Amino acid sequence: MVYEGKRLVSCHCFFLLTAKFYWILTLMQRTHGQEYAHSIRLDGDIILGGLFPVHAKGDRGVPCGELKKEKGIHRLEAMLYAIDQINKDPDLLANITLGVRILDTCSRDTYALEQSLTFVQALIEKDGSDVKCANGDPPIFTKPDKISGVIGAAASSVSIMVANILRLFKIPQISYASTAPELSDNTRYDFFSRVVPPDSYQAQAMVDIVMALGWNYVSTLASEGNYGESGVEAFTQISREIGGVCIAQSLKIPREPRPGEFEKIIKRLLETPNARAVIMFANEDDIRRILEAAKKANQSGHFLWIGSDSWGSKISPVQQQEEIAEGAVTILPKRTSIDGFDRYFRSRTLANNRRNVWFAEFWEENFGCKLGSHGKRNSNIKKCTGLERIARDSAYEQEGKVQFVIDAVYSMAYALHNMHKDLCPGYIGLCARMSATDGKELLSYIRAVNFNGSAGTPVIFNENGDAPGRYDIFQYQITNKSTEYKVIGQWTNQLHLNMYIQTTTLTVSMSLSASVSLGMLYMPKVYIIIFHPEQNVQKRKRSFKAVVTAATMQSKLTQKGNDRPNGEVKTELCESLETNSKSSVDFPMVKSGSTS
Repeated sequence: MVYEGKRLVSCHCFFLLTAKFYWILTLMQRTHGQEYAHSIRLDGDIILGGLFPVHAKGDRGVPCGELKKEKGIHRLEAMLYAIDQINKDPDLLANITLGVRILDTCSRDTYALEQSLTFVQALIEKDGSDVKCANGDPPIFTKPDKISGVIGAAASSVSIMVANILRLFKIPQISYASTAPELSDNTRYDFFSRVVPPDSYQAQAMVDIVMALGWNYVSTLASEGNYGESGVEAFTQISREIGGVCIAQSLKIPREPRPGEFEKIIKRLLETPNARAVIMFANEDDIRRILEAAKKANQSGHFLWIGSDSWGSKISPVQQQEEIAEGAVTILPKRTSIDGFDRYFRSRTLANNRRNVWFAEFWEENFGCKLGSHGKRNSNIKKCTGLERIARDSAYEQEGKVQFVIDAVYSMAYALHNMHKDLCPGYIGLCARMSATDGKELLSYIRAVNFNGSAGTPVIFNENGDAPGRYDIFQYQITNKSTEYKVIGQWTNQLHLNMYIQTTTLTVSMSLSASVSLGMLYMPKVYIIIFHPEQNVQKRKRSFKAVVTAATMQSKLTQKGNDRPNGEVKTELCESLETNSKSSVDFPMVKSGSTS
């Protein structure tokens, strides 16, 4: 049996294969029946692969679950939008058409690995001498698409799994959402790049925030998996190198939490009541359930949350538990809503978007209706008319990673464009040297791109394929019974907080840049008094060197700590803080202000 595109051809063939590819072909045979039915395929001179979490994980052995409207469909459509824009641009890849092969990862790393084997078929099957039929004739193959590069994936665990197979075949990969520090290892993930910054940068930013606010005793909380554990590990490593921050507890949320698990975590955090600040690298669902458990424990106002970009400015984690989340400081890569994509997506209909094989399912979910007898929703739901319109008949807000999907596609396009200029000077269309794109050569062009992205900021990569760290700092606030995430600062290699703090007894305007941080932190008689003045007590003094480091440190994991060994500093801090019953400081609440 030999895999041949849409079907299996039986010719009593036997394989003369190396051990390297045997297991890959076995998986390809196992999954061949699904792959064409669950992919988007557009022809072109150069084909790019795409990996998107169109569906959530399935339950009880089913690979795929419910549709993900924003993280799946919005992002997928962002790739199609970018491809359309590039193909219409006379100055970018002129006379060369980009095509796509987009697959659904179903938010599961193992399933994504099986699906991504589609991308390497052409490289495995190009040598027909490996296969012979019983009568000596070669089998007939339907030639699979040659994938030049892959856009994706979203989750770091999926990107890690896929990167391991793509590097074997030298296929460059650019992610729009994977942020695990592990992926910065250029010896293991040498064909992987990303247009989002790694979590090591936001871990640095979170350490900067903790130190700028004068906290020295915190707990950490991570979702089990690459994202959460790597993020907390980076935070812990940086805080040790800098010195001056003690980790009270490092707790982990299991991948499959048991009933009562989140209540136990809150109890554990309360065992060190002085460590009120909690650094969270957790997924959206875990954040929601932690806040829910804190609310059940009647702990409003106790915990001071510092949330990573998985919390960001999302509404769903804080819905119906606004008071427990009040004051939370969160971080998010700088991003901008893309107006052109909004116009494009709002104009999508069942009639003009047949290329998206999941769009009918999206239509049903988005408008709460059913499409004919083959629709997925139950028969009691109203029928769709086809005249519904996005944003007019349904809520619509652009998903936060759309900008990065577009930038990832353009990164690949600019790399191909520059490669074409060098290899095919003056040639219209693809010349012989680019008819079979060399992945290693393309990778070098990807790492060298430098252009203004969809948000107007430069898109560049360092030697590890990482994008620069640029973050907005938010605070979740409740004012006059209305809630909002307010931008209170930014981080680009160093922290800049701009806050106007107002209470009944004290009004202070401060910008926590290097110079003001020194002033605020070096005057022990100045305190920020907000909601619980009885808990604001004088903290132990830090060395001048530690204060300077807190205000001006750069995003380098190789940075040296204080002169004393980090273990000694940590031990001394912990002993002091564990015996001091009132060592925490409340969050400053921002009433008005702007980023610098």
